[in-house]
Amino acid sequence: MGAALVDPLLSQSGSAFPWLSAIVLLPLVAALILPLLPGDRVAAPRAIAVSALTADLVLMALVFSRHFVGGNSGLQLVERISWIPAIELEWSLAADGVSAPLVVLSGLVTLLAAMASWPLARKPRLYYGLVLVQASAQAMVFLAQDFLLFFLAWELELVPVYLLISIWGGARRQYAATKFILYTALASLLILLSGLVLAFMGESFSLDLTTMASHTPQGSVALLCYLGFLVGFGVKLPIFPLHTWLPDAHGEASAPISMLLAGVLLKMGGYALLRFNVQMLPDAHAQLAPALMILGIVNIIYGALNALAQDNVKRRIACSSISHMGFVLLGLAAINSLGFSGVMLQMISHGLIAAAMFFVTGVFYDRTRTLSIPNMGGLAKALPVTFALFLTSSLASLALPGMSGFVSEITVFFGVTSADQFTTAFRVVAVLLSAVGLVLTPVYLLSMCRRVFFGPRIPALAQVGDANPRELMIALSLLAPTLAIGFWPQLAIGFYEPTTTAIAETAAAVLSG
Repeated sequence: MGAALVDPLLSQSGSAFPWLSAIVLLPLVAALILPLLPGDRVAAPRAIAVSALTADLVLMALVFSRHFVGGNSGLQLVERISWIPAIELEWSLAADGVSAPLVVLSGLVTLLAAMASWPLARKPRLYYGLVLVQASAQAMVFLAQDFLLFFLAWELELVPVYLLISIWGGARRQYAATKFILYTALASLLILLSGLVLAFMGESFSLDLTTMASHTPQGSVALLCYLGFLVGFGVKLPIFPLHTWLPDAHGEASAPISMLLAGVLLKMGGYALLRFNVQMLPDAHAQLAPALMILGIVNIIYGALNALAQDNVKRRIACSSISHMGFVLLGLAAINSLGFSGVMLQMISHGLIAAAMFFVTGVFYDRTRTLSIPNMGGLAKALPVTFALFLTSSLASLALPGMSGFVSEITVFFGVTSADQFTTAFRVVAVLLSAVGLVLTPVYLLSMCRRVFFGPRIPALAQVGDANPRELMIALSLLAPTLAIGFWPQLAIGFYEPTTTAIAETAAAVLSG
C-alpha cells in the first residue's frame, strides 16, 4: 500500500494500524494460499484455515477490547480510502455497537464451523478456501460504510454458500443450492435499486452510508425504497413468505454449513434491516411498523407450526429459526430502545443457539447416518453426552430462564408493550399472539428430543460412539456464552446499547414529529 493511500487512512482511523481491514483481509489472504498447496491432502488446508480463523477471532477480540470505546454510540475505527473514484467506490470500513458484536459472532461461528469440518476428506483446498472467503465477505458486510462495498460483500458471500451446499450437500443439494441463489440473487436487485435511489437523492451523488442516511426521501419514494430493502433483506432473515429456501438449504447442507447459515447469514438480514430500513428511512419505518409487527407475529406462529410438521431434525430446527427471527421483526417494529436492544440480543443469542443445535445434530448424524426422526430412537443411552448437549441447546432455544434466549425474547416483549405509538389493544393482541410461539416451541423441541433420544431403541444404533473431545469443545464454545449472557445479559447489552439507544431516539423523534 503506497503512502498516498496510507496517510488518508491513518488520519481518519484514529489508529496507527488499519485494524478492520486486517480483520476482513486475513481470511482472504489465507484462502489465496490454499491453491498453492500440493496434492489434495486434508491436513495442510485444514490447519491453515483453522489457524487463520483463530488468528482472526483473536484479532477481533483484541481490537474491540482495546481500541473500541463501549460507551460511544458513533462509528469508530474509521478507515476510508478512495478505491475506484470513477464510480465513487471507497474502501470504507467502520464499527459501532451494532456491527462489532455481530463481527465477533461471525468470527466465532465460522471458526467453530471449520473445526466441525474436521472429518471432511473431499476437495479440502476448495472447501476451506470457500469457508475463508465467506469469513472475509461476512465481516465486510457488517463493517462496510460504502453502499457499493456493502453490496459487493453481500453478493460475494452468496457464492461460497452456494458452492458449499451444491458440492458437499445431501442428495437434493443442487435443488437446494439453486433455490438459495435464485431467492437471494433476485432479492439483491431490489437492494441495489433501493440503495442507488438513496445515493442519488441528495444534492450530490454519494455512496457513503452516513451521507445516504441524510438523504431521507419522502412520500412514495421512501415507501418504495423501504419495501425494496424489506424484501431484499427479508429473504435473508427470512420473512414469511420469502422463507421457503431456508428449510431446503438446511436440509441438504452439511452441519458446518448449517452453522454458518443459522449463525451468521440470517443475522445479516436483521443487521441490514436495522441499518438501512430503520436508520436511513425512519419515516417509512414509522408508517409500516404495524405491518412489520404483523409479519413478525406470522413468522413466529407459522414457523412454529411448520416445525411441528417436520420429521427431519435439521428441517425442524430450520423452521424454528424462522419462528425465532419473527422476534427480530417485533423488536424493529417497537421503535424504542428496549425493542432495538431485544433485536440485537435475539440475533446474538439465536446465532449461538442455532449454531449449537445444528452442530450437535451433525454429531449424531455422523454416527447414525440419518436425520429422520422416525428412524431414530433410544440414543440417550448410547450418546449421553450428545444428548446432554442437544437438550441444553433445545432448552436455550425454547427460552428457558437463565439462558440467553429468555433474556432476548422477554426484552422484545417489553419493547412491544412500551411502544406508545400503538394502541393498548394492538399491543395486547400482539403480545398474546406472539406468546403462542413460546407455547409451541417447547412442544416441537421437546417432542423431538423425546423421539430421538428416548423413543423405542433401534438395535442398529445401540453401539454408536459418543461425542469426542473436539466435538465437546465446539459445542461448549457455543453453549458457554449462551449461559453467560443468560445469567449476565450486560455482557452483550453493554456493548451495543449506546448505539441502539441512539438509533431509537432518532427514530422516536421522527415518529413524534
